[in-house]
Parts: sequence; C-alpha cells; structure tokens
Amino acid sequence: MQFLLAFIVAAPLLGAVAALLPAPPGLKGTGPDQAVLRHGVTVTGAVLLAAVLLAAGFDHGHPSKMQATTDISWIPALDVRIHLGTDGISLPLLVLTALLTFLCALHSYFKPPAGPSPKAFVALLLVLESGTLATFAVLDLMLFFLAFEMVLIPMYFLIARWGGAQRRAAAWKFILYTLLGSVIMLLGLLLVGLKSGTFDMVALATDNGRGLTASVQVIAVLAIGVGLAVKTPMWPLHSWLPDAHTAAPTVGSVLLAGVLLKMGTYGFVRILLPVAPDGMRTFAPYLAAFAVVGVIYGSLACLALVRPGSKGDLKRLIAYSSVGHMGFVLLGIASMTPTGVNGALFANIAHGLITGLLFFLVGAVKDRYGTADLDTLSGATGAALYGRAPRLGGLLAFAAVASLGLPGLAGFWGEMLALFGSFDPADGLSRPAFLTFMSIAAFGTLLTAAYMLMVVRRVCMGEKREEPQLADVRAYEFAAWTPLVALTVLAGLWPAVLLGLTDPAVQKLLAGGKS
Repeated sequence: MQFLLAFIVAAPLLGAVAALLPAPPGLKGTGPDQAVLRHGVTVTGAVLLAAVLLAAGFDHGHPSKMQATTDISWIPALDVRIHLGTDGISLPLLVLTALLTFLCALHSYFKPPAGPSPKAFVALLLVLESGTLATFAVLDLMLFFLAFEMVLIPMYFLIARWGGAQRRAAAWKFILYTLLGSVIMLLGLLLVGLKSGTFDMVALATDNGRGLTASVQVIAVLAIGVGLAVKTPMWPLHSWLPDAHTAAPTVGSVLLAGVLLKMGTYGFVRILLPVAPDGMRTFAPYLAAFAVVGVIYGSLACLALVRPGSKGDLKRLIAYSSVGHMGFVLLGIASMTPTGVNGALFANIAHGLITGLLFFLVGAVKDRYGTADLDTLSGATGAALYGRAPRLGGLLAFAAVASLGLPGLAGFWGEMLALFGSFDPADGLSRPAFLTFMSIAAFGTLLTAAYMLMVVRRVCMGEKREEPQLADVRAYEFAAWTPLVALTVLAGLWPAVLLGLTDPAVQKLLAGGKS
C-alpha cells in the first residue's frame, strides 16, 4: 500500500521525463508523435490501475485512519517531512484524478490537440497529474504548497500553446490570479507551522487549533483561505475561470474543471477546518455568503449566455456553471457540520464526473460544427442535434440533467446535503443567517435547471431539415465517456459507496482527530 501511493504520486513525474526522451526502436509505431501519445496512455493507465488497487486494498472498515503512509525526514531544520497518506476524504479524489487524466490521455491519442509537438503536451499532462495527485496525498503543509503550485505551470502552457482564441491572455490571467493567491496562502501556512511548531497536517488536525491563539487562527484562515478561494474558484475571485475554460483545449478544460478546482475545496476541508476551527467559525458566515452569491451569479451569467442573440459560448457557459456548483461545495464547508462537509465532498466528486463529461461533449460538438457559439449551434446550420447525431445529443442531454441535480444522478446528493448542513449549522453559527443562505442557494437550483434545459432545447431540439448527418459518437469517444456516465449513475443510485468512505473521516476531522 505504501508503495502504491508513492508510485501514484511519482510515476507521472518519471513518465514526463521519459516522454521527452527519444522512443526506443520498435516502439515508435507510425511515428514519434504516435509513440509519445501512446506513452501518455500507458503511464496514466498504470497510475489508474495503481489507484484502483489502492482503493481495493484500502481498509474500508476504518476509513478515518490514515493508510498507506510514508513518513521520511526531508528538511530537518524546518521539520518538513515527505509525509504521504490517504483516508476516506482523499481516496476518492485520487481515483477521480487518475481516471480523468487517463481518459484525457486516451482522447488525445486518437485526437491529438492542434498545436506544437505532442512530446511537450504529454510531458505537461503528466506533470499536471503528478502535482494534482500529490496535493491529495501529502500530509505536510510545505509539501502541500509545493504540490499546489506544481500544477500551475503545466496548465499555463496547455492553455497558452494548445488553446484556442485569446489563449495567451487567458493563460496569463490564470497564472497571475493563482500565483497571487498562492503567495498569500504561503504566508498563512508559514504562520501556522511556525506558531504551532510543526508542519505535519495530521498532528495539527489532532491538536485541533489548541496550540494556536484565536487571532493567529483568524489571520491564518484569511491568508490561506484567499489562496484556496482563488483556485476553487469563489466569487468574486473567479474571473480567471471563464476565460481559461473558453481558451483551453478540451482535455485542459476537463482537467481544470474536473480536478484542479477540487484542490481549493480540499484545502478548506483538510487544513482549515481541523487546524483553525475558531478562525473558520469566525469567517464561516462570510464564506457562506460569498458561496451563495456565487451560486446565483453563476446561474444568472449562464442564463444571459444562453439567451438567443447573446452570442454565448457553450464552453464559457459551463465554466460559469462551475462557479455556481462550487458555491454549493463552499456552502457545505461553511456549515461546519458533518452533513454539510460530506455534501461538499460528494459534490466535489459529482462535479468532476459531470463537468468533465460536459467538456468532453462540448469539445466533440465544437469539433463537428467548428464552433461552440450557441446562436450558431441553434441557428440555421446546426439545430436538432438529436436528429443529426442522436447519441451525441442524448449524451449532452444526460450530462445537462445530471448537472442540474436530477434525483437519481450524482449531482443531486451533494447539493442536497450542503443545503441540509446549512439548515442546521454548527454550534456558534447563526442559524437564521444560514437559513437565509440555504433559501438563496435553493433558488439557485431552479435557475440551474432553467439554463441547462434551455441549453438542451436550443442545441439538441429543432425542426428536422434536409441537412447532412454529423458523425455520431466515435469508438474512442465512447471509451472515454462511458466510465463517466456509469459513475454518474452509480453515485446517484448508490451514494452510500462514497458517503461510507467520507463520513467517518469527516466526523474524526471535525472532532479534533478523535474517532
């Protein structure tokens, strides 16, 4: 188990180095480009297999216990350690990351992104995977920060070199926002480590803030929270996200929405809730307020984009929908209750599956039509996707209704539990305020349903005309999308699979390390 977790974190990094080397004789296939793309599929497939084996060997009877741990001294002067481990909170995120990266590599093998040499593309994809997996596996604050920052450069280049229109401006906006937030976060992490005498996240969680004064906790939550909120993204620190999604290549959008956004909310749960509970209690009402504003703002932005004549971009619309969905995650965390935090973690996974599928589908639609402009897709040249590519239209409708939170699919449970957590927040939080937040967020679910159904109506439905058929779902697309569809249904019908992992770990985290 120790080896598996270390392999999951280190293998993509080693694979990135190998991707830049010449392919061995006999493995080049039809050319070096095909060889390096096949190398990406092989490495990400091996990491996914290791993640599945790790999940299979995980002690599901004790999901609150840190398992597969490695603890090696690295910088003794600062007591920084190479400390790895996983529990019921991080394990689903590790598997989700490995799955989405493998599906992106598989998609890229059959449809290489337009741009420079695939060598650099595959290497950047693997570095991105390693940094993301490390973020969910490390148990030291300094290592967490290094892993958190490790993903920025590869995502910047994926957008800037393989993106679409306005890609350089979007990439610069992404890197500047996230770097500024990270600098502030680093100061908060150093404050916690130096004041408590350790950077070990397990020890800090067990101490539960008792070694930090109330003022230190408040400053730490403010500093660390800003950095995490940018990555989440929380309104009003979200404005880099729509531009980045619109410009990014398909696999970049899938990983950005499906994995990178989860790093911010994971930091709130893993670091701020157990390490600085008094500081979190101070800022929880403000976090909840920003969260529900994000829910409404994201929904209204989507309604504006989907309106006829607005020249709205479908990728941009899904990006704004992520602002709303992540608002529910932050609302659940702000309630500081087991119900709310479990809902936030469930919504994290559901959003990764559903929005990853949506970006794959929108990429396929854009590939066929040459545009993601909603007016063009629903105009004279593109209406009635059901009639022109019925399987593609059916999958887009499925992903849309899953995103709006239809009961029986994965999107329902996380948002419902986040609302339940707000209905009865933790002791010390104002219940009337959280009831107000709950009501506003519940109204946001209606707005979400409105814009998603409008997307389905405008893109999928229309009068049947004598137009050539579009290429329907191809074999490699079917292979890449089927796991996301199946897991969306499974999580919706059997939520206990995920909640059974997260709940004991959340209970222990909120109780100060006591099971």
